[in-house]
Amino acid sequence: MTSLPPDLEQLAEIELQREEEEDEEDPVSSTDGPPSSRCSVDLSHPYYDIARHGIIQVSGDDKYGRKLIIFSSCCLPPVHQLDHRRLLQYLKYTLDQYVEMDYILVYFHYGLRSTNKPSLKWLRQAYNEFDRKYKKNLKALYVVHPTNFIRIVWNLFKPLISHKFGKKLTYVNYLAELKDYLNYEQLMIPPDVIKHDEKLCAAQKDGPPPSVKKPPPRPPLPTQQFGVSLQYIREKNAGAIIPPVMSQTIVYLKEKGLKTEGIFRRSARVQLIKDIQKLYNLGKPVNFEQYNDVHVPAVILKTFIRELPEPLLTFRVYNQVLELMKVESSLRVTRCKQIIESLPEYNFIVVKYLLYFLHMVSQESISNKMSPSNLACVFGVNLVWPRHGSVSLTALMPINIFTEILVEHCHRVFNSHHCTNEVLP
Repeated sequence: MTSLPPDLEQLAEIELQREEEEDEEDPVSSTDGPPSSRCSVDLSHPYYDIARHGIIQVSGDDKYGRKLIIFSSCCLPPVHQLDHRRLLQYLKYTLDQYVEMDYILVYFHYGLRSTNKPSLKWLRQAYNEFDRKYKKNLKALYVVHPTNFIRIVWNLFKPLISHKFGKKLTYVNYLAELKDYLNYEQLMIPPDVIKHDEKLCAAQKDGPPPSVKKPPPRPPLPTQQFGVSLQYIREKNAGAIIPPVMSQTIVYLKEKGLKTEGIFRRSARVQLIKDIQKLYNLGKPVNFEQYNDVHVPAVILKTFIRELPEPLLTFRVYNQVLELMKVESSLRVTRCKQIIESLPEYNFIVVKYLLYFLHMVSQESISNKMSPSNLACVFGVNLVWPRHGSVSLTALMPINIFTEILVEHCHRVFNSHHCTNEVLP
């Protein structure tokens, strides 16, 4: 195994110490994993000793359906309080839940100190243990608030890192810059990182980067399909019961994509998705045949659902879904049915249309590998999210269980006289 150059390794340590001295002159917080950064984790969690620190968080999806996984250095406790071998196992445990689909890593560097820093030997071991399955579907690595230490470490590892993997790295100097890449509102950013960012912005002669200010939103076009409410779409589309984007993507996927392995787990070219969204928003026809890729309509469907101003299942049911874990397993289907039947009639119809389709997808899981559980991982956070803030790591389990029940038991859950104008896929 290639060893790291000792002179560069020493330089990295010196640089980190210098950065610590600078931070001590104008401290933001303690370095021992502030209580504000810790998260509520079930004591039965297999990695409770690591998870309780909140070092790793799964923070919903980006604009194109890719999972956001966050690593926060400021949450690392002192080295003697953390088993780094367990930390690596926990990181792999977390990634294993999403590694079969495209995902994005966001690394918040602020808060790394000589007292809590994993060794460079550990970093090298971590990189080597993450085989191709982890690296292939990683679409981007954002390093937030990079310092000279980060750049030196990157140069240290260059001989070990493939050119293709290296191209996935993006340095982000200010949090506002993340808005160009991700759904910023979904990110779970530790308070200390936010304070550090504010300090950096204040130190700029011209104040914060201009991207902080956004022009007021334009009113939607009459033909707008993305980012507008179900009610708006229905009114502007002659009372269509199912939104056109949903009906067109689902009809196409039923015919062409039910047996496609990993359907809904892959992303498509970002620019292509933007172009198709623009066509829809301008009221122009979209022909998925011309793209010759079933993952394109799959991403369009997920994007449409995710960009609704209010989730399909409405904000109101979010807390009810989180309470599902307190319900005895044998009664959960009944409870899910009660939650679904409380939806407004139009939401009920649209959700039923989607879930019957996802049930059809799950029926082909031998071919497409998309079981109800796998579909729940993809669609759960796109069907329900809180009115304020983002979905926390602890909320993922009840949301996924709820969604899995909807997919697997859709005929029981939706067997209701809730509405008369029912349209099934």
